[in-house]
Amino acid sequence: MPNGVLITREPVVNQQRAITANRVIVHAATVPEAVTALDNLRQHWPKTHTVLLSLGRLVPTVDLLGWQPPEGTLIEIPAQALQYTQTQELIARLNEAGIPLAVSWYQPGAAWPEGVDCRFALADINKVPNPAGAPGVALAWGLADVPAFQQAISQGYSGAAGWFFLRGVTPAKQLAPGHAQIVRLLNLVRNDAEITEIEAVLKQDVTLPYKLLRYINSAGFGLMVEVQSFRHAVTILGRDKLNKWLSLLLVSASKDATAPAVMQAAIARARMMEILGAHFFDKNQLDNLFITGAFSLLNVLLGTTMDVILEQMTLPEAVRDALLMNEGAYAPLLRLAIASETFMPDQLRKQAEALGLSDQQITSALMQAVAFADELSFN
Repeated sequence: MPNGVLITREPVVNQQRAITANRVIVHAATVPEAVTALDNLRQHWPKTHTVLLSLGRLVPTVDLLGWQPPEGTLIEIPAQALQYTQTQELIARLNEAGIPLAVSWYQPGAAWPEGVDCRFALADINKVPNPAGAPGVALAWGLADVPAFQQAISQGYSGAAGWFFLRGVTPAKQLAPGHAQIVRLLNLVRNDAEITEIEAVLKQDVTLPYKLLRYINSAGFGLMVEVQSFRHAVTILGRDKLNKWLSLLLVSASKDATAPAVMQAAIARARMMEILGAHFFDKNQLDNLFITGAFSLLNVLLGTTMDVILEQMTLPEAVRDALLMNEGAYAPLLRLAIASETFMPDQLRKQAEALGLSDQQITSALMQAVAFADELSFN
């Protein structure tokens, strides 16, 4: 993978705020460099949801024909480039090759070629309040928060790309009873309670054992045998490793419509931190890095403040310091994971340089993390 190529990402959600796609933005100096980077990432490509591929500020060129997109990948064509003959010829050749397309930065009047299918049309909500006439399914971009998303839907958009769902949440002063029960479960495991006591808590909600076993048996975990019960999980994984997977129960506890997208973001952060943490920490700390990333959006998921959540939980000091104060040993990796969620790569590059990580390491970890979270399928 050439040096200087970074990737950032955004989720794409439909009107019901369910995840429908991952938007991957490649930041490279040239299209050939982007193509080389993409070739090297094929093994880590997300497979569950559609991927919208953007070349950021680059205009796609014929060099893009040297890359065979993985199944389920759409290539974005910037609307500003549609006026150029070279772009029109590229669209025709991509269409002939059976590669699905989308248009980004759509503006009313942008002339998409006749006879070529356009799956999605992304438009900046601040410039295009009404997407009437868009050549594909209209997706809003640049939304400030959840209320802005609701307004965009009322104006004719069918979904949105971006991180709007992380803003506009009114915090509660205490945990809901269902959430508090999972916190109790996590505390029991971390404090080495008897298995029978932990099982009793699990059985109070029939969905909890089902969810736990579904996550543990997912392809992303990579076990050679199927885990059949909580006792079996303790035998196979051990308590320390199991604590990481029990954390998923709390992350997935919210019933809010936006929750699946937030859950995916939290688990992608978790996996990215775990992968990159192997360059800095012993193996016995990697599960705590995962938990740090997974819990970094609990305030959004559970609708309360981070201090209210953490005051009821038994967690290592390094995890608490990162989540409450953005300090301590784990905080730099959390800041890096969050920086991968911005459209432009400036903050991501800054955090990578501070940690001494290469663009190749960052990009590989990010795509592995997105694929891992995608596999869990929170919708």
